Amino acid sequence: RPKLFYMEGSAVAMHPTATEIPDTFMWADVIDDRKVAPAGGGRVSLPVRSNKMSASGEALRSAQPQGLPSAGPIKIGQGTMAEHMVQVSYNAQHKIPWHWPVPAYLVTKAIGAGALGLLAIGLLAGIIPVHVPTLVGVGFASLLFTVITTVLLVIDLERPERFLRIIFRPQWRSWLTRGAFLLIGFSTVSGLWWSAEFAAWMGWLDPLFVQQIRVPALGLIIPLALGAIVYTAFLFGQAEGRDLWQNSLLPVHLIVQATAMGAGTLLVVAHLLSDAPPALADFAAQSFVLSLVVDLLVIGLGKLGMPHASEVAAKAAHEISHGRYAKHFWLGGIALGHLVPLALVAVGSPLLAIGAAIAAAVGLYFYEYAFVMAPQEIPNS
Repeated sequence: RPKLFYMEGSAVAMHPTATEIPDTFMWADVIDDRKVAPAGGGRVSLPVRSNKMSASGEALRSAQPQGLPSAGPIKIGQGTMAEHMVQVSYNAQHKIPWHWPVPAYLVTKAIGAGALGLLAIGLLAGIIPVHVPTLVGVGFASLLFTVITTVLLVIDLERPERFLRIIFRPQWRSWLTRGAFLLIGFSTVSGLWWSAEFAAWMGWLDPLFVQQIRVPALGLIIPLALGAIVYTAFLFGQAEGRDLWQNSLLPVHLIVQATAMGAGTLLVVAHLLSDAPPALADFAAQSFVLSLVVDLLVIGLGKLGMPHASEVAAKAAHEISHGRYAKHFWLGGIALGHLVPLALVAVGSPLLAIGAAIAAAVGLYFYEYAFVMAPQEIPNS
């Protein structure tokens, strides 16, 4: 890696977030999806001095988050913020690479892997009795949303026609490649298991044989589902410069989200099948409510309540909670995705329970849309 040191470099040139993205540069136009600037400038007030003292008795200054110079925003005169006095004359422009397919893929992947993974846990733990129509129904839903996930991943690639290169010429250091193989492994094992269950249900295969392979198949599905759920956190972690995604809590959050989506899917299947065992609906409802409550705590305490590691992450979080994506977050992610489902499930109506599962999925999309888009709008050059 090149090592470059600036001596008395201009803060305007060294900190991408010191200025807002203008409507036009000196010699070029700004590409369409970069004509955005954080609401209110996304400025974050930072403490200058801490309560700690050095050995010589001097007050130590608090560590300054990256992105802004130690004196805060660029100022002129007696503390007047520069604003239009400091403008971007030129820049290396890049379009925002990730759009709606990524948050949609996060939702469909959570449904596909979460539903079958949660069903496998319930069956192996003896909480849910074996009911072949339920296994077939949940397995079909899981495979359907896994296929949709794959389609969304291919659509989002810069060169979709080169998708097969990920398989035949893998770059194993990339979590995109690792995730692709985790999804392939999960869909292959679950597809073979579902085919056997369906064939036995239709009378095409010996049910005794299916009973013998059911436990090892479900035992293999659980770690593959877990891998398919959490690999996205490590993929986000490889996106250098998007500090809000560099979050060690993200794998846990993805598991909680997948549990909520999986429980919602089980809840829908339990109420659509007239002969579904009552234990399925009880297990699904309890898991659904518990995961939504935990998810609220993770968002409230882990992402809003804790200070961010850098000023860049703080700006992105501000965009989500108070800026351009506030409606997506509060009305979509929190209200529609959490409060409405909890209220609907509390009523106890089967129809409202199905509505709760749908509301949770739509709300998760709004939350993920804000989470994916906001960090990409913070300039990093």
